[in-house]
Amino acid sequence: MAARLVQRCCWRHFGAFTSAPSAIPAALLVPVGKVTMARALPQAPFASFHTSVPSGWADGFSVKEQVEDSSNPEHRVVRELIETATSPQELLQLSELHALNSNQASLVITQLSRLAAEKNLETERILQDERFQQLISITDSQIPQVWNNALVNLLKSLYSLGVDMKRREMQSVEQEVLWRLRRLTFRQLASLAEFLAVRQGKESKLLSEVIKKLELRWTELEGTRSVVTLMAKVGHISPTLMDRLEDKALELAEQFSPDDIRKIMLALAYQNRRCVPLLRALSYHLIQKHSELSLSVLMDLIFAYGKLNFHQPQVFQKIATDLHPHVATMTPVEVTRCIRSFALLKWLSLPLFEAITQYALDNTKQLSVTNLCSIILSFARLNFQPSTSEDFFNMVHEELQGQLDSLEPHLLTDLVWSLCVLQQAKAPYLQRVLAPDFHARIRGEVGTPKAQNLTLKLIHINAAAKLETPKYRGPFLPVEMLSAAEPAGERVTLLQSSLREALTGVMGSRENGRFDVHTIYGWHIDAEMVLNNENKPLPLKDFAAPHLLRSEGTKPLPPGARRVAFLRWELPSFSNRSKDLLGRYVMARRHIQAAGFLVVDVS
Repeated sequence: MAARLVQRCCWRHFGAFTSAPSAIPAALLVPVGKVTMARALPQAPFASFHTSVPSGWADGFSVKEQVEDSSNPEHRVVRELIETATSPQELLQLSELHALNSNQASLVITQLSRLAAEKNLETERILQDERFQQLISITDSQIPQVWNNALVNLLKSLYSLGVDMKRREMQSVEQEVLWRLRRLTFRQLASLAEFLAVRQGKESKLLSEVIKKLELRWTELEGTRSVVTLMAKVGHISPTLMDRLEDKALELAEQFSPDDIRKIMLALAYQNRRCVPLLRALSYHLIQKHSELSLSVLMDLIFAYGKLNFHQPQVFQKIATDLHPHVATMTPVEVTRCIRSFALLKWLSLPLFEAITQYALDNTKQLSVTNLCSIILSFARLNFQPSTSEDFFNMVHEELQGQLDSLEPHLLTDLVWSLCVLQQAKAPYLQRVLAPDFHARIRGEVGTPKAQNLTLKLIHINAAAKLETPKYRGPFLPVEMLSAAEPAGERVTLLQSSLREALTGVMGSRENGRFDVHTIYGWHIDAEMVLNNENKPLPLKDFAAPHLLRSEGTKPLPPGARRVAFLRWELPSFSNRSKDLLGRYVMARRHIQAAGFLVVDVS
């Protein structure tokens, strides 16, 4: 161990004063015997030796071999034979025909791994071959002489071929890589990190050390490819490294191709990293420089924007316009993925949605029930009514007939709720989700946010059945379920406080109005008043309030009196860059009106 350490240090020390390989003492280039003992990472005192080695040298220990490889005809021939081999047998025979050195043996193993991957070969036969074992022995006995790039490729190849991780030679290669991390180029570190992140994941000790080096040396990062690949494959393991990569990506934003932008956007989306400056820069260059985008790029971009909830109207318009010609040739999965992303972003492109409607009519047999449900849910979110509404919903009802029982409760609830938004919920749908056995299953999950959301949707469906479906006779939700419509208190907005202040002056007395009214229909009324035929407010407590779970009074309204509901619509209540309410709030407004209120919209 000591002899090997002295060998390394001496080489680095003398390397700074050597101008030609011939000046290097030959003894220093000869391995001092194979050492199997594990070695620790180099400590700080050796950092000075690192700076003395010319940056152009791939590896201080392989300079002589590198020169010999270029000047020795036999070495050139062997390398050509290795690189042109087309089968594992050709490669393995080379070890019998030639006396391979450690770098040549490493190159053979790397080529074996490449061929096995390209031709989908069984690696077990390769691993059991005695000639392969001999190759591993050669690299192990001369591991210090293996060049850095060859060493990195050797390690990746051994992993790919499935060599036992506990095998001594495997651990020796890993330890050698660990030892040399400081001397690997940034590109080699990045390549190793990308491989280990996929192969071993976060638990790898070697990957952890590689990432530490990348974090320290991130200023050496050059070129868009490395930035993109590291963000996509390694960034999720190290938030610190991802911060550095985002800074570098912002610097290189103008140089990225559409595919680069796609990969970066997906990396940010999957890691839920909403780096606003970078997203804005990528969006700008996407609009300014790239006129034509492929279908896969368009699909991934709109997905990423939706996942990050990042709004860029110009980009959305471009993507929607570019997607429109592709709709007819898209698969059902692509169509549903596309429309869900636009719905999530609250972006309604009428030509695109009409094209998707026609796609559904033309490809009914290819659409699964789940695909169809996704389309309906997206239409409902944006309150989109197709121009061929009658044909479309006739097809929907026909396809869903007999399929309701096959849907899991959450999807079925969302489906019926969406049909209520679009005013297309027929009695069989309502009866299925309002049946006691169905809502009992939902109530069994009480306490979870998802269950609370589904319960609220059932209350909305119940309201639609009572207020908008006069021929529906039941069943309905039990009264005790309607109390679930009262959510926890929310933060008071500026619009809300301004509305209260204005109405307090109009009411004159607290008895003449109510604020923050939670109705049995699952909808919230910001303020409620009763006005007589002269438009003067009346005390509320004396009158019956059928919209409340517990009414204070019992008297009917006097002749000519009207109930007035003030509904506040904040910016998130509307479609993106539009004055149109989202489907949820359109249904809320309808239900409040159907309950006998004169609605006053406040926005």
